[in-house]
Amino acid sequence: MGRTLISGASIVTMDPEKRVIKNGDILIDGDRIVGVGTDLGAAGAEKKIDARGKVVIPGLVQIHVHLCQALFRGLSDDLELMDWLKYRTWPLEASHDDESIYYSVHLGIAELLRGGTTSIVDMGTVHHHESAFRAIEESGIRAISGKAMMDWGDDVPKGLSETTEESLEESMSLAERWHGAAGGRIRYAFSPRFAVSCSERLLREAGELARGLGAHVHTHSSENENEIEIVERERGARNITHLDDMGLLGPSTIVAHCVHVDDAERAILARTGTHVAHCPSANQKLASGIAQVPEMLDEGINVGLGADGAGCNNNLDQFIEMRMAALIHKPRLGPTAMPALTVLEMATVRGARAMGLEHEIGSIEEGKKADLVLLDLARPHAWPSAGVDLPSRIVYSAHSSDVVLTMVDGKVLYEEGRFAAVDQGEILSRCDEAVTRLLTKAGLRG
Repeated sequence: MGRTLISGASIVTMDPEKRVIKNGDILIDGDRIVGVGTDLGAAGAEKKIDARGKVVIPGLVQIHVHLCQALFRGLSDDLELMDWLKYRTWPLEASHDDESIYYSVHLGIAELLRGGTTSIVDMGTVHHHESAFRAIEESGIRAISGKAMMDWGDDVPKGLSETTEESLEESMSLAERWHGAAGGRIRYAFSPRFAVSCSERLLREAGELARGLGAHVHTHSSENENEIEIVERERGARNITHLDDMGLLGPSTIVAHCVHVDDAERAILARTGTHVAHCPSANQKLASGIAQVPEMLDEGINVGLGADGAGCNNNLDQFIEMRMAALIHKPRLGPTAMPALTVLEMATVRGARAMGLEHEIGSIEEGKKADLVLLDLARPHAWPSAGVDLPSRIVYSAHSSDVVLTMVDGKVLYEEGRFAAVDQGEILSRCDEAVTRLLTKAGLRG
């Protein structure tokens, strides 16, 4: 790909010293950053990006999304979690086909890239996940993804139900094909949905398969009090304790939400090195509650951010999640509970750590992958600039619409309204066709 020089920017490195470099340059060779500093010069650079007046940040990392739900935006508002699942989301997911999954994933990724997210941990639905991987590969985004695993529960619709053997076999087949695909840009996560819809055997064996392959585990836990009551009644333990008993927790496991975890469960998360995905907007919209993230961070638990799905959040916007994460903890713990820099760490280096990629992404340093985002903050909502801390401007004031360029592996995937891999007009049109088909098939249309 040759060399690219980004010149004249304010660079928020998020390196160990958290340096901010004014009028700085970034030199990229192929997919790697080979220089970060000032006056690097353009010698040998085949492409030059004039970033004067702009801000460069590391590509944002979301460690919990559902790309298969991008088509469901606005179709299941104002419900609590279990009703949202049983009466809207599961019937819609059960109606998916290869084509609808493909376009839903492309729609979600377009929104993510447009908003500066370059790396994701995605949970699909039960079937058609090959189509999801095909769209992920085409898009250029960095992703850990896996099909949802569901072999338990009376409320699961027939279109999502699978036997334990089917779930394990299909997951392993997908992992063998896609773990390490696209030059390592795509990796697999065994994804038991949550304890409510997974047998104990499935939970145990999913963890064993993931460890054997060197893959991640991605699941949900303790999002909603009704969910916790179901697990306690059926399994005799709280969620995190049960997942630990099943051998599912550890440094390659990401657990979404953890809104309702007690002291003992937080101790288990810290002891096992399990990562937590904080999804503040989705947790508020589903009336689930507020996770005790400051306590988790103080106790040594690594916490990253995620938007969850467009079906429960209506956005996949990491800037909204950063601002929300910074604000919602302050009424309980005070104005310094979640400083902007801490939240920006969650959106970058902590997310990279959860993905097992902290030595590759999450900060702007020599030798790391060239996953970068260019922001134009010379706009009324993010002004003035004089004397204002850049991380604060990014977390409290910036919008996803301030993103002017998104790069993964040194390749520009989005720039000034244009996507490298997709025709936005076609994606929007095909998604409308697909959602009309799904609503009819699910019996949710008029």
